[in-house]
Amino acid sequence: MILKDILAISGEPGLFRFIAQGKNSLIVEHLETKKRSSAFGSAKVSSLEDIAIFTDKEDIPLAKVFDLIYDKENGNLAIDGKTDGSKLKAWFEEILPDYDKDKVYTSDIKKIAVWYNTLHKLNLLLKEEAEPASEAAETEVSKPVKKGKAATKKKKPAAPKSKE
Repeated sequence: MILKDILAISGEPGLFRFIAQGKNSLIVEHLETKKRSSAFGSAKVSSLEDIAIFTDKEDIPLAKVFDLIYDKENGNLAIDGKTDGSKLKAWFEEILPDYDKDKVYTSDIKKIAVWYNTLHKLNLLLKEEAEPASEAAETEVSKPVKKGKAATKKKKPAAPKSKE
């Protein structure tokens, strides 16, 4: 799952894809509407790759939580984010039983469910086990570069400057 380029911006609904970096801002594209906008330095921007969920033992990366949701839901959409808070907590406890109930709020669980559903609808959820296999296949298929004719170019002597 590639979450490095997927961003959450505080105060803005939805998820964004990183496009480029401007002088004082980031240029982002909303995943659902495809509208481009700027996220200035005053906005709190978080990459989904950097987000982790507190548990009783250690923090678990959001990508792993998404994998757990994918497995629990058998590849289908997760619970609706507008569901009652007690149902959201019960659903999340089935997925991650040892999450820290004091630090992970209902609003956090709601965001996770909404983000998962958004990424699922856009087919951006890929299993982590599948990625290394595809990378390995690409390295096996690629042929070594031959040395010789294509790599060397003949240099022409510099032409003398004409004086006028």
